[in-house]
Amino acid sequence: MALPLSVLDLAPVASGSTPADAFRNMVEMARLADRLGFVRFWLAEHHGMPNIASSSPEILIEHVASKTERIRVGSGGIMLPNHAPLRIAEAFHTLEALHPGRIDLGIGRAPGTDPVTSSALRPFDAEQFPQQLAEMVALSRGEFPAGHPFHRVRVVPMGVPLPPVWLLGSSGASARMAGEMGMGYAFASHFSPAPAGPPLQAYRDAFQPSEAFPRPHAIVAASVVCAETEDEAERLATSMQLAWVRLHRGQFGPLPSPEEAAAYDYTPQDLTVVANYRRLQVVGTPAQVREKLDALVADTHADELMIITAVHSHEARLRSYELLAAEHGIVAPSPVTERKQGVTG
Repeated sequence: MALPLSVLDLAPVASGSTPADAFRNMVEMARLADRLGFVRFWLAEHHGMPNIASSSPEILIEHVASKTERIRVGSGGIMLPNHAPLRIAEAFHTLEALHPGRIDLGIGRAPGTDPVTSSALRPFDAEQFPQQLAEMVALSRGEFPAGHPFHRVRVVPMGVPLPPVWLLGSSGASARMAGEMGMGYAFASHFSPAPAGPPLQAYRDAFQPSEAFPRPHAIVAASVVCAETEDEAERLATSMQLAWVRLHRGQFGPLPSPEEAAAYDYTPQDLTVVANYRRLQVVGTPAQVREKLDALVADTHADELMIITAVHSHEARLRSYELLAAEHGIVAPSPVTERKQGVTG
C-alpha cells in the first residue's frame, strides 16, 4: 500500500499576482489533491508576510472544505500562543460541525511572524504553551472540576467533539508531549535542518493511546519540487531559494520568479544561505524525488508525508503534485473506504 501523501499550503502570493489569485489557486490545488487521493490539505498560520496569504487558516479551512468532497482539511498549524484557547476550541468545534469527520487541528507554539507583528497580536507567553493546550482540551471536553473558574464555561456549538489534534514541531520539543497526550505529531523537515528521526522516536516511545489516535501517527513535511526534467525542477526551485535569502535579510515580498532569481546578485553569504536551504529541498524528476522521499521515510519511519511545493508558476505547482501522485501510485479512495480508514488514513 502506498504511503499516504498530504499537502501543506501557505496560499503563496507570487510576484505579479494578488492574494485573491492565491486563494483561487489554493482552491484549485485542494480540488486537485482531493481528486488525486492525497489524504489531507493543511493551511498554515503566518502573519505580516506579503508572500503568504494564510493569516487566518480557520477561515480558509472552511472555504476549502466547502469546495472539496473527501480530503481532510486542517491547520498546519494554528499558532496557539497567538490566541485564547477558548477561541480556537470554538472555531474548530464549528468547523467539525460544518464538516464532520473531515477536519484536523494542527497546533504549533511559534508565533509564525516577526517580533513586531507578534507584539501586535498581543500573544500569550509561549512558555505557557503546555498550559494553553491543556486548557483548550479541557474546555472542549468540559473537564474543569467544580470550583474552577472555567467550570461553567461551555464551548459552542455543543455536542461536537474537537477534531483530532496534532502537535507540530521543528526541533523535537513537542514530540514527547504529543505522545503523552495521545495526539498526532508532525515534524517540519521542509524548513528545519534538525533530523526528524529522533523526535519521531521520542513521540512513539511516549505515546499513550486515545480515542482519536489508538496508535501513533507521525507526519514528516517535506519541501518538494518535481518536474519532467531535472533541469526544470532545479530552475523552479530557485524561487524559494531567493525567497529564503530575502527572509534572512528581513526583506518580505511576493514569491520571486525563476527569472528574478537568475538575475539576482548573490553575495557569498547569500550563497551559503542558498546552499543550506537547498539541502532541505527535494528536487528532481518523479523518479529522483521518489528515491529521496523513500530515503526520508526509511530514516524516520514516518507514517505519512506532507508535501509543500512553493514555486512561482501555479501550473508548475499543480503539475509537480500530479507527477508525485503518479509516481507514488496513490489513488483516491471511495467515500465508504474513507469512512472506514478514519483519522489516520
